[in-house]
Amino acid sequence: MLYAFVRKADNFVDTIPQRAKEFYAFWEKYEAALNGKESGDIVIDTFISLMNQKKFNREWIRAFFDAMEMDLKKSNYKNIEETKQYMYGSAEVVGLMMATIMGLPKESFECARYLGRAMQYINFIRDIREDLTLGRQYLPQSDLHKCGLESLEYEHVKNHKAGFNDFIRTQIKYYENWQRVAENGFLYIPKRYFIPIKTASDMYKWTAEKITKYPLIVYEKKVKPSTPFIVSRFVYSTLRYH
Repeated sequence: MLYAFVRKADNFVDTIPQRAKEFYAFWEKYEAALNGKESGDIVIDTFISLMNQKKFNREWIRAFFDAMEMDLKKSNYKNIEETKQYMYGSAEVVGLMMATIMGLPKESFECARYLGRAMQYINFIRDIREDLTLGRQYLPQSDLHKCGLESLEYEHVKNHKAGFNDFIRTQIKYYENWQRVAENGFLYIPKRYFIPIKTASDMYKWTAEKITKYPLIVYEKKVKPSTPFIVSRFVYSTLRYH
């Protein structure tokens, strides 16, 4: 229910051309449903049911919609603080909702936020080429300029490879710092949830390591672990846990 809700909203802003009218209609239906009126949209109605059952903070969902709206209005982020503001609504609150669904204590919530942030940041780095086709650049402009870069377009980057390598490795440092904080929360995760979450976390680490070794790979292909590798890590994590 949670995945369907956030995916549907995200799909409206991630298409070419963007479907702004449908996005705002979806948002309005959600707002109306908060007052007990069925929206007629099964995704919204089932999410509202989940939200009420688990007592989600309504501010989390508002922050999510605000972030999706930023995708309609904003194409660049000046500094890491602006990027973190976007990630709060687009990823961190999803981590908070997941922690609530799993029944984790509030002591784990900060770590849940950091895990969502860390994972999304790797997606930003991995998906540079894809995001450029959507006219977006989530990685901070200030860091770009510090590395002597004017753009992340490949035609520019290929002539400034050293600067690009420094830029990407700087971004991965952010991820590593946030990931370390996130892992402090693993001790709160029950056994039935721990293995899949740990496996997913390990796959993001693997992606970060691949890109760190050869940053230009993000222009050549989408860096993703293979299904057999994911399964092997899942089995390894399971055996190690037991």
